[in-house]
Amino acid sequence: MTNLEIIEEIERGLEPTFKNIEKIAYLNQKKVLDAFKEMGVSTQHFAGTSGYGYTDKGRDDFARVVAKIFGAEDALCSPHLTCGTHTIATALYGLLRPKDLMISITGRLYDTLENTLYGKDNGSLESLGVSIKYVDLKDSKFDTEKIYKEVKKYKPRVVFVQKSRGYSDRKAISVAQMKEVFAKIKELSPKSFIVVDNCYGEFVETQEPTEVGADVCMGSFIKNIGGSLAPTGGYIVGTKIAIENIERRFTCPSLGRETGSYEPGYRLFYQGLFLAPHVVSQAIKGSYLIGEVMKRQGYKIIPETDEVGYDIIKSVVFDTKEELIRFVQLIQSLSPVDSNCLPEPYPMSGYNCDVIMAAGTFVEGASIELSCDSPIRSPYIGYFQGGITYEQLKIVAEQLVDFKENN
Repeated sequence: MTNLEIIEEIERGLEPTFKNIEKIAYLNQKKVLDAFKEMGVSTQHFAGTSGYGYTDKGRDDFARVVAKIFGAEDALCSPHLTCGTHTIATALYGLLRPKDLMISITGRLYDTLENTLYGKDNGSLESLGVSIKYVDLKDSKFDTEKIYKEVKKYKPRVVFVQKSRGYSDRKAISVAQMKEVFAKIKELSPKSFIVVDNCYGEFVETQEPTEVGADVCMGSFIKNIGGSLAPTGGYIVGTKIAIENIERRFTCPSLGRETGSYEPGYRLFYQGLFLAPHVVSQAIKGSYLIGEVMKRQGYKIIPETDEVGYDIIKSVVFDTKEELIRFVQLIQSLSPVDSNCLPEPYPMSGYNCDVIMAAGTFVEGASIELSCDSPIRSPYIGYFQGGITYEQLKIVAEQLVDFKENN
């Protein structure tokens, strides 16, 4: 059989999975379209502003559209939130005060947040008097017994959840898992803010964390929710009281969201958000296809082909560092931008070891586009994500059929 014939055989086996992904995309597309119509989005919303940005209709109504999609009371959306890490840090600094406690119920946070949490005299949360505790997951699920015990005992200001896996070998957390746990947390500690890092998780399911009890949910526009068109920015959605606290940290207490202009305009944000359910579905379908290709060659994949995934990422576990590096380099070579570049491991700001990244993307670093990255440490896991079109991902899969043989 040719490589393409092998891919087409795998596709036939994945048809039921693909149909379910397409159904989710349809329901999310309807949710997005309804929000656009309800807010009366028009071409006037695409215009930019300069200077202070007072009464910026495009900015303010865009936030209202995002809040409606997430079933939230309020939202802060801005191109001045530079990345997912900055967005999450802004939310945490907005909610936490000296002597407050934050409990992460999905274990340690993503690597780039370590310096936000800890550090002497660097403005970290710990240096400002915030305490941080962790409850690890148990078989990729919430350890409810430990969570409820800790929440009941300490009544934390913030209960933090990271939906996606970060640089770990666990699976993503489903919204269905969150619902029951969030309800119990609120029963035990009504004043706690439940905060969810939703990066890589938007539009993967038919509900978002704020629809099942989260007080705050946030992420980056150069991941799922930007639909590959948003050039930068981040979003924070949630309850009105939570967003009011966060907006005062975003700028300053006297200004909140009243200032913040963006002269290029907002069309790409609106258009990217509209396309996002479809783009996400393309990425997820491609992740299943590529995952199965790698599994057939003997590699462990997370999640497995017969499991439901709750983010866009497919983890592939390699036997050696060299295999991992070659995989990332192959992804780069099949990208539409900078395909001639050869990525190598290097020290990157925010990480405690060398990292290799493939990102031949139209928007720099946009991981909703075809990309793959990994820390160079054991176990050697490649975190494959994104892809604007399924057709491109199919081309990648075809090239990966004999990856093991060629290494």
